[in-house]
Amino acid sequence: MNIDLERQAQNRTVAYWLLLCCGLVFIMVVLGGFTRLTGSGLSMVNWQPLMGILPPMGDAEWQRVFEMYQQSPEFQKVNYSFGVDEFKGIFWLEYLHRLLGRLIGIVFFVPFVYFFARGYIQRNEWAKYLLMFILGGMQGLLGWYMVKSGLVDVPRVSQYRLTAHLVAAFTIYAYMFWVAMSLLFPHSGNAGKHPWYGKTLALATLISVTIISGGFVAGLRAGKIYNTFPMMGDYWFPPGLMALEPYWRNFFDNMATVQFDHRWLATTTFVLIVVFWFRARKADLPARARTAVNALLHTAVLQFALGITTLLLAVPVVLGAAHQGVAMLLFTVALYLVHALRRI
Repeated sequence: MNIDLERQAQNRTVAYWLLLCCGLVFIMVVLGGFTRLTGSGLSMVNWQPLMGILPPMGDAEWQRVFEMYQQSPEFQKVNYSFGVDEFKGIFWLEYLHRLLGRLIGIVFFVPFVYFFARGYIQRNEWAKYLLMFILGGMQGLLGWYMVKSGLVDVPRVSQYRLTAHLVAAFTIYAYMFWVAMSLLFPHSGNAGKHPWYGKTLALATLISVTIISGGFVAGLRAGKIYNTFPMMGDYWFPPGLMALEPYWRNFFDNMATVQFDHRWLATTTFVLIVVFWFRARKADLPARARTAVNALLHTAVLQFALGITTLLLAVPVVLGAAHQGVAMLLFTVALYLVHALRRI
């Protein structure tokens, strides 16, 4: 086989493996949404990254784990009426969430060793893959750091730590996705940026900021108030928007302000995506970028409609998790479009 063709085949194999890992991270994010929305995230009050693979086996073990949960503020202040059977109902989602995290580590690490040993991953490239693995391990630590914030006094995780956990997941996902795209769509040495690259990158950045603001909405459960749209109750600007001191705390700690910011960031993002699509139809874009522009519009319409519906219905579990998942799809399409225009 021609050496160049063999290298292309190897790169495709590595790219498909990375995309598989991206798919697992996507499932992890959606499952994390279900875990949070069902109140399951604080059911496991200890962390055993290596030995905690097996769930409780037998009544005695379930009773032991339940007694540990009984010492938590969530049981004492919220779920004090729970017995072992009710505890099992919230335990399994968090257990699956942690188990999937371990599975992602295995699915990443074992093929990485194989690809490196077989020469699919060049010696001058192994560091970027090792960084992915390290970031994944740090994400596990960050997840436990987040959970610990809800095991002290208040039975709710810190919105700062929850948002950091979400951003870290998106960062790892974006890194793997970008490397995969670079393997599938290599560019020549004299390739340059498309004229639309800058505005596309700015739009992708706005999408990212909107997603980050959504993390604070989730952390504060701010979607449970002002379940009307476009007005917030009877107000365009609800009372108490800047009630906290110092003023900057309102953007992170004030439920009304956090929801206000997210809904108008989302609206602005949606409008700009529609404008972007109308203008891009007349632009000289590469074929794969033109397809991505259409996908960006379709995903944005779905996400905006889903966000409004989720708000009006006071964040039902399925819609809330779907809203988080489609946000990641929108982010993916924007990232793909940025990559398509970075080198042409």
